Amino acid sequence: MLFSQKPLVFGKGNAKLDKLAKKLGKPVYTFSVLSGHTCPYAKECHSQAVEIDGRLSIVDGPHTQFRCFSASQEVLFRNVYNSRKHNGRIIALAAVSVERAANVLAASIPKKAGIIRIHVGGDFQTKNYFAAWLECAKKHPKVLFYAYTKSLPFWIWAKQEKLIPKNFVLTASYGGYQDKLISRHRLRYAKVVFSQAEASRLNLAIDHDDSHAAKSGKSFALLIHGVQPKDSQASKALKALRGIGSYGKK
Repeated sequence: MLFSQKPLVFGKGNAKLDKLAKKLGKPVYTFSVLSGHTCPYAKECHSQAVEIDGRLSIVDGPHTQFRCFSASQEVLFRNVYNSRKHNGRIIALAAVSVERAANVLAASIPKKAGIIRIHVGGDFQTKNYFAAWLECAKKHPKVLFYAYTKSLPFWIWAKQEKLIPKNFVLTASYGGYQDKLISRHRLRYAKVVFSQAEASRLNLAIDHDDSHAAKSGKSFALLIHGVQPKDSQASKALKALRGIGSYGKK
């Protein structure tokens, strides 16, 4: 059986996305799949929750410079891990039929949704899965869909084929294996920085509420956040920020 009858799981946002909802006057919902496991081009932030003997542990990739905050959530909260693992079945369905996957996604969008952030956890693992989201967005023209992604080859393919609807906003996430494509194709990007001073040196505004990510425009910075490996440069930077850039539940 390629797809469970259990509905896909959409979540409500954290404090950061609550700010976005208030700013734009629209309810924000999120959709996620397993972090790391579904991120084929992740490099500097590559981490994933791995289940061994019934227990979840965080495993960093060979080039990890800062740990994926979303993977840490999956280790801390079993229900988060389970829901994202369940949602991942849509990727398998897209491998068989983009149209069927798009229909399932479209039918699962919460009725009150005005904005959907795709992938607080995870990324577009395959081109078919990416295409299914594009088709889903076309079926909901009044809903704004946005996503950060390192799956840049899929974005470039869709851009060249003119498949991206106006209500689908993408931001390239620096720190992946295909970063070279960002400048080559003039993609708008987000870069994780370790301090406000670093953002200033790069001449990038810091996005504290996803208002940059949710609309087309200039590139921007994101402050390091989430649980980081002990004594790493990322953990030292996080400590120096004294909570700035943390976006947990209110």
